Amino acid sequence: MSHTSKAAQCSQSDAPLLFKEDFIQEGEMGGHCDLDLQKLLSQGDRKSPLQSWFAELQTFGSLTFRPIEDGHCDVVVERPTYIMKLDAGVNLYHHFWDFVNLYITQHINNSFSTDVHIVMWDTSFYGYGDLFSETWKAFTDYEVTHLKTYDSKRDAVFALLPRMRYRLFYNTPLISNCRSTGLFRAFSQHVLFRLNISQETLKEENIRVTILIRSTEFRKILNLDEVISSPSAGPCLEVTVVDYKYRSLGFLEQLKITHNSDIFIGLHGAGLTHLLFLPNWAVIFELYNCQDESCYLDLARLRGIHYITWEKADTIFPQDKGHHPTLGEHPKFTNYAFDVAEFFRLVSTAAEYVSRHPEWPLRRGRDEL
Repeated sequence: MSHTSKAAQCSQSDAPLLFKEDFIQEGEMGGHCDLDLQKLLSQGDRKSPLQSWFAELQTFGSLTFRPIEDGHCDVVVERPTYIMKLDAGVNLYHHFWDFVNLYITQHINNSFSTDVHIVMWDTSFYGYGDLFSETWKAFTDYEVTHLKTYDSKRDAVFALLPRMRYRLFYNTPLISNCRSTGLFRAFSQHVLFRLNISQETLKEENIRVTILIRSTEFRKILNLDEVISSPSAGPCLEVTVVDYKYRSLGFLEQLKITHNSDIFIGLHGAGLTHLLFLPNWAVIFELYNCQDESCYLDLARLRGIHYITWEKADTIFPQDKGHHPTLGEHPKFTNYAFDVAEFFRLVSTAAEYVSRHPEWPLRRGRDEL
C-alpha cells in the first residue's frame, strides 16, 4: 500500500479534528491490484470516526505502478504495524476499549508478538494524552508512534475500533445470562502477565477489602471514616483506602493493588474498570451506580467477577439532587453518605462469597477446619 500523507502539514487550526475525513485525497493512496471499487464504496453507510475506517480508505485506488519496487515510497516499514484510532486516554474505562479491541485484533491476525509497531491515527496538531501508557508494554516492545512520523506504510493491520457497531465493549449487546467469557478472562491474564503483575502469597486468612475514593468534585463518600471503621471492625477483613490519582500512583502500582484485592469497592466511575484485573474469586461492589445500572454490571458479567451494588434506596443519602452545568439535576454530580449498618451487611455478604469461592487460595485450609 502506498500512501503519501500530509501529516506533517497539520496546523494548529486542525487541533480539534482528530480524524479528518478528507485527510487522504484521490490519488494519494492505493496499491498495484485489481480493486472492486463498488464493493469498497458500499461500506460507507456506517462511516463514523470511531466506528469505521471507511473515511480513511474511501480514496484507495488501483495504481499502474508498483509503489515499493518502483521507488515511490519515501518510508517503508518492514515490521508488522497496527494502525489505531484511540478513544480517550485520560479515562480508564474509555481507553480500555482501545486495549480490548487491540487484543481481539491480535486474535484475528493470529499473532501475539510484541515485535510490532503501533501507529496512532490522529490528524490533529496536539499529541494524545495517555494516563495509562504503561499498558502498551503488554502489546508492543516499542513506543507508540504518531501518524505524523510516517509517510508510507506496508504490511499494516487496521485494528478494530472502540465504538464499532456490536464491537466490544462499549454498549455491547449481551446475551441474557451470558457470563464469564473466555475472551475477557484471557485479556485480563494477558495484560497481567505481560506487565508482570502477580498475586501475592496470602499469609493470613484476612479478606482484603480495597475502597477506591475519588479526588473529583462529585461522587465522594461523605461519611468515609464511619464506613471504613465498619468493615475493619469485623473479623478477617483487612481494609485499605486508595486514591488512584495517576500523578502520584503509577498505573502498574494500581494494577498490583487491584489484583491483590478480594473485595473492590467504589462509587460509579471509570476507576471501576479495574474490575477487569481482580482475581477470579473477587467481588466488585459498585457502592452506588448513580442510575447507570448496566455499565459495570455488564463489564463484571463479561469478566466473570461477582457484582453487587447498593440495594436499599432509603439507606443512601445524597448531598443534593446533583447539579450538572448543562444536564441539570443528575445523580452523578453530587456526593453521598451511606448507612453504616447496611454497608457492613453488604460487605459481609461479599466476604462470604469470597470465602466460599473454590478458587480462593485459603479455601482449602478453611475447609479442613
